[in-house]
Amino acid sequence: MVIKSFKHQIPQISYLVKKKLWAQVLVGLFLGLLLGLVLGPEAGIVDKDTSGIITTWLSIPAHLFLKIIQMIIVPLIFASIIRGLLSAGSVEQLRTMGISVAAFFVITTVIALGIGVFVATTIVPGNFVDSEAMLSSLEIDETEQLVENIEFNFLDIPQHIIGIIPSNPLTSFMSGEMLSIIIFALFVAIAMISLPKKKSESITDLLESIQEITMKVVSWAMRLAPLAAFGLMADIVSKVGLDALVGLGAYMGTVVIGLFIMMLAYIVIIKVFARRPIISTLKMMKDPLLLAFSTSSSAAVMPVSLKTAEEKMKVKPAVSQFVIPLGATINMNGTALYQIVAVFFLAQLFSIELGATTIILIAVTALMASIGAPSAPGAGIVILSSILLAAGVPVIGIVLLLGVDRILDMTRTMVNVSGDLTACLVFNKRIKAEHIPKS
Repeated sequence: MVIKSFKHQIPQISYLVKKKLWAQVLVGLFLGLLLGLVLGPEAGIVDKDTSGIITTWLSIPAHLFLKIIQMIIVPLIFASIIRGLLSAGSVEQLRTMGISVAAFFVITTVIALGIGVFVATTIVPGNFVDSEAMLSSLEIDETEQLVENIEFNFLDIPQHIIGIIPSNPLTSFMSGEMLSIIIFALFVAIAMISLPKKKSESITDLLESIQEITMKVVSWAMRLAPLAAFGLMADIVSKVGLDALVGLGAYMGTVVIGLFIMMLAYIVIIKVFARRPIISTLKMMKDPLLLAFSTSSSAAVMPVSLKTAEEKMKVKPAVSQFVIPLGATINMNGTALYQIVAVFFLAQLFSIELGATTIILIAVTALMASIGAPSAPGAGIVILSSILLAAGVPVIGIVLLLGVDRILDMTRTMVNVSGDLTACLVFNKRIKAEHIPKS
C-alpha cells in the first residue's frame, strides 16, 4: 500500500520539479545540503583543499545568477519606481502614498525590534554556550583591523547622510548606491507628474520598455536559480560543518524563533488589514521567499517579487512598483531583529549588563542602520558592527558569528521580502490607483 501510494506521487513530484521554481529550489537546497555534508570535515571523505576546489566550481551558477541580477537591478529599480510613482496620478496622491508606506515600514521595524528584545531576554541564548571556550577562539589580530575599519565608517555616517542626495546621478548608477538612486527617481517622477502628460509621455514609454527588457533578462537568470541554490548550500555546509552549527545552536534558534514570530505578525497584518486569506496568500509568496532564502539578497528577489505581486496577488502596479523597490532598500525588518538578538547574545557572552537606556539606544541605532542597508549577502554583519559600538559591546565578538551568519542571512532575507509583499497587499487595499496605461 505504501509503495503504491509512493508510486502514485511520483508523477506529481516530477511535475513540481519540472514546472515549479520553488520545487526546483527546494530540491537544489536539499541536494546541496547532502553534498555539503559529504564534502565537509566531519565526513572525512574529501580533504579540505579538494573540497574547496569542488565547491568553487559548484558556486559558479550562483555567482553568475547574482551577477546577472546585479547587472540589471539598477535600471529595473529606477524604471519601476518612476512608473509606480507616475501611476499615483498627482503629487498629492504621491505624497500620501509615500508617507503612508514609510510609516508602515518604520512601525513594522519597531515591532521587529521589540520581538528581538523579547526573545533575546526570554531565552537568554548566551547562557547555553560555553563562553570561555567561545571567547578563546577569537582571532584578535584580524578583528582589531575590522574594528578600525568599522570605527572609520561609523564616524563617517553624517557624511553618508548628506550624500544620500546624489550630486552626480551617473556616479550613483555606476556604483549601485540604491538609496541615492531612489531619491533621484523620486525627483524625476515628481517633475514628470508636474509636467503636461504629452511632454513626459515619451519618457514613460521608454521606462516601460526598459522595465520589460530587464524583466526578460531576469527570466533568463531564473533558470540558474536551482543550480545556484545547490552550489551555495553545498559551499556553506562544507565550510561551516555541523559542529559550528550545533555550537551556536541556541543563538541560531533564538534568531529563527524571533523571525518566525515576525512572520506571524505579517500573517496577522495580511488577515486584518489586507483582508486576504492566509493559506492561499502564503502559497503565492513561495517563489520569492524560497529565492530569498537561497540568494540572501532582497535586491536579487525584487523582480520575482514584482511579478508575484502583480500577476498572482493582483496588486496594482502603482503600488507594487513603488513599494517593492523601496522596501528592498529600506525595509529590513528581519535584519533589524537579527541584529538585536546578536547584540544581546554577545553581551551575555561578555557578561555585559544592558540597561534600559542602552537597549533604547541599540533599538534606535538598529532602526536607523537598517534603513538604506545594502540588500546583498553579508550586509547585516557590517550594520551589526555599528550597533555593537553604540551598545558598548566588543566588536571582536563578530568573529564568533561569521561562521553561521550566512545561514541566518538566508532566513532573515525571507522575512525582509515577506515584509515588502505584505506592504503591497496592505496598500493595494487602501490606496486607489489605476494601472499604468500601456503604450
